[in-house]
Amino acid sequence: MDITLSQCFIAADDHDKALGFYRDVLGLEVRKDVGFEGMRWVTVGSPAQPGVDIVLEPPVANPNASAADKEAMAELLAKGMLRGVIFATDDCDATFERIRAAGGEVLQEPIDQFYGVRDCAFRDPAGNMLRFSQPRAQ
Repeated sequence: MDITLSQCFIAADDHDKALGFYRDVLGLEVRKDVGFEGMRWVTVGSPAQPGVDIVLEPPVANPNASAADKEAMAELLAKGMLRGVIFATDDCDATFERIRAAGGEVLQEPIDQFYGVRDCAFRDPAGNMLRFSQPRAQ
């Protein structure tokens, strides 16, 4: 039995700003853009991984969520408390420079981690932390 990753989800409170980052800065392709009951889901992914989708979804993707739940999620998102994803890159330093030059909010410049990678971190337009990781040569 094989189990593989198909989709992961990242909260986006402004899909147009998110597209400006994920598509225009990171170079991901837009695969779907769907609206339903006043909400929007945009699916992006790397051309190198056609079977893996990143879904940019509303912070509370439930039309029946209470106003208090929606407010709580919006506050957590604004604080950067929701987890993003870790991207693999073959050149952490070049990836860092490209994202920084495009105006990405830097959380961590490239450093060698004790667990065997060189990585850096940014916030996306919604405040999610995204890491970019390159395995170090052994």
